[in-house]
Amino acid sequence: MIGWIVRILMIAAGVVTGWFVAKDAPIFGVAQVMVAVLLLTFVVAILAFWPHRWTNALNRSVKH
Repeated sequence: MIGWIVRILMIAAGVVTGWFVAKDAPIFGVAQVMVAVLLLTFVVAILAFWPHRWTNALNRSVKH
């Protein structure tokens, strides 16, 4: 399960890194890991600061 998350994160980081660094450049791997860490930080920040009122609004739309 964690392998899937890491693989998806590295694929997204590879795409973003490919916009700025050539794929055959020696620094590509390092840049890809740096972008992956930034993406992970961004996802964690979104989850940490997700407003509670948005969660309530989403839960109200579901009929039980």
